[in-house]
Amino acid sequence: MKRVYAKEELCLNCRLCEVYCKTAHSASKDVLKANKYETPAPVSRVTVYGDKLRSAAVNCRHCENPKCVQACITGAMTKDPATGIVAVDEHKCIGCMTCLAVCPYGCITTGRFAIKCDLCRGETEPACVKNCPNRALVYTDLGGAQE
Repeated sequence: MKRVYAKEELCLNCRLCEVYCKTAHSASKDVLKANKYETPAPVSRVTVYGDKLRSAAVNCRHCENPKCVQACITGAMTKDPATGIVAVDEHKCIGCMTCLAVCPYGCITTGRFAIKCDLCRGETEPACVKNCPNRALVYTDLGGAQE
């Protein structure tokens, strides 16, 4: 199954992946409105860690056997058997942060509910990958399970 992978040696720490992720998950789908004016503000599902010398974007690995799904007390966190995408049903999530506590990659944030990468479901390529100016993010199937 296809996933987003980071090439640390190509990351410029520009954080455009975060900007375009927020935009893709916003109500307006407009870069300026989404990142400056929308209320509630959209949340990026990818986070860049590091500095200008060494950095990389980190997002959900959509694990083969996701601990977040196993730990979810309401059943809000699920894994689609067809696509392998681990997703959150915001209507079922109570924001208890159990998924956040068990995620080995630290890829879940919370607000009113858990927020994590959904690979921009319905799109041919995630917004973070599509808008990375240095192609430091790739959307491909490397084979093997990520855990």
